[in-house]
Amino acid sequence: MLRERSVIVSSFGKTFHITGWKIGYVVAPNRLMDEIKKVHQFLVFCVNSVAQHTLSAYLEKTQLLDLSAFYQHKRDLFKSGMKNSRFKLLPCQGTYFQLASYEEISTESDVDFTIKLVKEFGLAAIPVSVFNENKLDRKHLRFCFAKTDETLRSATEILCKI
Repeated sequence: MLRERSVIVSSFGKTFHITGWKIGYVVAPNRLMDEIKKVHQFLVFCVNSVAQHTLSAYLEKTQLLDLSAFYQHKRDLFKSGMKNSRFKLLPCQGTYFQLASYEEISTESDVDFTIKLVKEFGLAAIPVSVFNENKLDRKHLRFCFAKTDETLRSATEILCKI
């Protein structure tokens, strides 16, 4: 059975929109967790207790099933704000990152274009080529839409002017 052989490694920061907290978790069958715990003590030294206690209390109160609708709203808000931009949005599911092509806007490398976005427009994006071993540059950027609605509206307004 797959459940008996599966290990889930995830991040509360990504799940709950608190990316700076840098706290994650592992879920696995007991026999695998016993092995994971053997190395855990040598790998994790700095997860602060305040974050642990806060997340523990939050997990008892939050509705995990509401997260999907929360991120769907964020994605839809970003997509609707970008409809008049020259960026071509690529399909995205199960993430809070939107990939976008800027090949109709610039011939700059994705790294150079993201630097330009920061310096000239105050917007941060991630060049996709940095995730590839061969640094393949398809003129794609990664935008995070796990932001406040106000930030998303402001960012898409600026991006539509580029």
